[in-house]
Amino acid sequence: MTTQGSTAKKPREFTGRMALATVVGAFSVVIGVNLILAYEAVSTFPGLEVPNSYVASQTWDAERKAQIALGWSLTHDYRDGKLILSFRDAAGKPVAPATIDAVVGRPTEAVDDVKPAFAFDGTDMVAPVALRPGKWMILMEAFAKDGTLFRKRLDLFVKG
Repeated sequence: MTTQGSTAKKPREFTGRMALATVVGAFSVVIGVNLILAYEAVSTFPGLEVPNSYVASQTWDAERKAQIALGWSLTHDYRDGKLILSFRDAAGKPVAPATIDAVVGRPTEAVDDVKPAFAFDGTDMVAPVALRPGKWMILMEAFAKDGTLFRKRLDLFVKG
């Protein structure tokens, strides 16, 4: 005998199609996220530091020894819209490099890169440059009056 008015539902059965849909859905999400992250990583990569690392390594030790022999130290600062590079000799006196070439940019992308024009103010190398808050890096090459290369990579954090 059955009772009328019984509204109890039978539990839904977990079928093979539901299992397949769950697995395909989960893997689709994982693969989709991986593709998005891979695209972002490749599209923001700033490029190579040197075209051929083997060739660059052939002169590395000689350049390093020559740079150390200069006896220069370098500190940097950013304030009032000016980037300041302070070169000092072994005695702590200010040094004005013969030439200086620098690129200031974000560590993760090249879109914000700028090449400031530095001028010696009697104590430091100063360049006006507008930097937004965040992490920046300075890739700098300076040459002494005798032609010795002084190369440095500096990290800079601009407070906002």
